[in-house]
Amino acid sequence: MATPSWKDVAATAQEHRDASISLLDPPVPDVPQDLAKNVTDLPKRLLSAEEVVLTETAPETLVKFLASGKLTTTAVVHAFLRRAGLAQKLTNCITELLPEEALSRAKYLDDYYRQHKSPIGALHGLPISVKEHIGMKGKGLNGGFVSWWDRKGEADAHVLKILWRAGCVFYARTTEPQALMHLETSNNLYGVTVNPYNRDLTPGGSSGGEGALIGLRGSCLGIGSDIGGSVRSPSANCGLYGLKPSSYRVPVKGWTATTLGQEQVVAVIGPLSTSLEGVKLFMKTVLAAKPWLEEPSCFPMPWRDHESHLPTSQEGKKLRVAVLWSDEVVKPHPPIIRALNEVATALQQLPEVEVTKWKPYKHDEAWEIIASLYLADGGKEDMDAISASGEPLRPLTKFIIQENPYVKHLTVEEVWYWTSRRERYRREYADVWNKTARGTGPNGEPEGMVDVILAPVGPGAAPPLDHAKYWGYTSQWNLLDYPALVFPVSQVKPEIDRVDEGYEPMNEQDKFNFHLYEPEKYRDAPVGLQLIGRLYEDEKVVEALEFIKDRIGLPFY
Repeated sequence: MATPSWKDVAATAQEHRDASISLLDPPVPDVPQDLAKNVTDLPKRLLSAEEVVLTETAPETLVKFLASGKLTTTAVVHAFLRRAGLAQKLTNCITELLPEEALSRAKYLDDYYRQHKSPIGALHGLPISVKEHIGMKGKGLNGGFVSWWDRKGEADAHVLKILWRAGCVFYARTTEPQALMHLETSNNLYGVTVNPYNRDLTPGGSSGGEGALIGLRGSCLGIGSDIGGSVRSPSANCGLYGLKPSSYRVPVKGWTATTLGQEQVVAVIGPLSTSLEGVKLFMKTVLAAKPWLEEPSCFPMPWRDHESHLPTSQEGKKLRVAVLWSDEVVKPHPPIIRALNEVATALQQLPEVEVTKWKPYKHDEAWEIIASLYLADGGKEDMDAISASGEPLRPLTKFIIQENPYVKHLTVEEVWYWTSRRERYRREYADVWNKTARGTGPNGEPEGMVDVILAPVGPGAAPPLDHAKYWGYTSQWNLLDYPALVFPVSQVKPEIDRVDEGYEPMNEQDKFNFHLYEPEKYRDAPVGLQLIGRLYEDEKVVEALEFIKDRIGLPFY
C-alpha cells in the first residue's frame, strides 16, 4: 500500500476537524463569502443573543454563576462550542472540537450540582481551550508536523488533569505552527491562522490558534506555551491578557515538541484570557494542586496572593515602573510608542507611582545567546520530522532554522560555553536591576529597586503574514527567565499613528521593521504591552498590573 502524501495527510486532518464541527446542533452559521478584514463583530450578528452574552462573559464571572447554579454548564459549553466553530470559519484556528466529550462532561457536572447543591471544584463548568501540542489521552498529538499526524496522547497532560479535577470542560483544540518555532501560526496540516481584527495580519504564535479563538471570544481562557514569545505574541496581537510564568511553576508533563530534553532555554505553559482575573484563576488553580509532588522539576511554591508584593502597601513607598522605550536593536512602530506614552503619562499622574526609564543592556547579545541555544542539534530533529513526510518548509520555519546564523550543531563543550554565556548575562542583567536600588537592607541587600519593567511585546502590532521575524522583545525575558504579563492597551489608529519619515534605521533588522510599517495595513490591530518582573516574582507582576489597571482604567478603548 502506497504511503500517503503530505497533502493526503493534511486533507485527512482537515476532514477530521470539519467532521468534529459538523456534530454541533444547530449547525454553525454560514459566514459571508466576502469577509471584511475585521470580523470581530460577526459573532454578534450570527449567534443567538444568549450565546453572545455567555461567550462574552469573563471567566471569573462564569465560574461564580456556575458555582451558584445561576448558569448550567450545558448552556455555557454549548455556546462556546458554537462560537468556536464560527471562529474556525473566520480565522482557521481549530484543529478539532470535542462536542461529544464536552457535552457529556457538562451533563455530568450539571447532574452533580443538582445532586450536591455545590460545585465540584474551583473551575466547575468553565470551558477551557487547549493548544494542540498539550496532550489529551487518545487524541492526536502532532505538534505541527505532518509526519506526526498519527501520534496519540498516551495520557492527559499533567496540567489538564489538574484543571479537570477542578471541574473544567475541555471543548476545543487549537492550531500551532510547523516546528512550534514561529511568532505566527501556519503549518501544512491546517494552513494559516489569521487575526480576527485584521485578517491580513497574524494572530501571533506559536499559540496563535488560542489567540485568534479567544480574540473572537470563542474561548475565555486557553492554555498556550512559550519559549520565545508564544503566549505573549498572540495575547498582544489579539487584545488579550497572557502570562509567561517563571520556569518550572506550571507542569508540562504530557506535551510534545522536538528537543524535549534540552534545558538551556526552558519552555513554559501559560494562560491566555479575556481578563486578568482569568490569568490569576488559572495560576491559582494549577498551583493549589501542588504539581511538584507529581512533577519534581516544578518549583514547590503555591500562588502567593495572600499578602501584597508591592511597595505601595508600606507607608510612603511608591511602585517604581521603568519604561523600556526601545531595546536599541529595533525601534518599535508608532502605535507601540504611543501606547507606551499613554500608559507612562497616566502613571506619572499617580502619587503612588514613580516612572523612570529602563536602559537596555546588550539586548543584541541576548539574542545571540538564546538563538545559539534554541536548536543545539542544528535543527536536526525538526528537519527530520519535516522531511519524514515530504512536506515543504513554511517560510518562518526556513527563517528560524535555515536562515538563522546562530543555528549550528553544537558539541557538548559548545553547549557548555553558551550556557556559561547565558549565566554570565543573567548575572550582569541582575546587576543592572540591582543598581536601581535606593538603599541597602540590614544584610547589605539592595532595597527600593525598580519593581517592574513596562515594555513592548514586539516591534509593532500584529505583523503581516510571514513577516514576524524579530523576537527580541519577547525572547529577551525567556533568556533571563523573568515572568512577563501582557495586557491590552489600544488599537492601531492610522490617522494618528503616522510613519516617522525622518527616521534612519540602526541596522538591517531595524530597516526591515521600519519599512514593514504602513499605517493603513495595520488598521484595527490591537496594541498590547507587557510588564516584566524578576525570577519567581510572577505574583508581584500580576498584582502590579491589577494596581495599574485599576488606577488608570486600562485598556484605553
